[in-house]
Amino acid sequence: QVQLVESGGGLVQAGGSLRLSCAASRAFSNYAMGWFRQAPGKEREFVAAINWSGHSSYYTDSAKGRFTISRDNAKNMMYLQMDSLKAEDTAVYYCASARGSSWSDLVQAAPEVWGQGTLVTVQA
Repeated sequence: QVQLVESGGGLVQAGGSLRLSCAASRAFSNYAMGWFRQAPGKEREFVAAINWSGHSSYYTDSAKGRFTISRDNAKNMMYLQMDSLKAEDTAVYYCASARGSSWSDLVQAAPEVWGQGTLVTVQA
């Protein structure tokens, strides 16, 4: 089973940017990938997903226009560029691998594999 490792979290001022990375232990080009987050005291929620080729993606309303998901299958890497960060974006961010190749597989069903998470703290 593929292993996922996130990096790039940290402390940033509101309005700033961060780029999260997710490294896969082996080739994952057949599967959709995505990002989820869990804020303190809240349930884990979906943020964004990208299909196997990188040509189609989907965002939750709060991420649209501010976050950009991308992937580099040659490097077994996925990214989340986060701009115009807000205090409410503070959370542990998790990357995830779907059971299928479409981003809808992450929207409609639980991921197959989770990373360990990386903390993003946005200071107001």
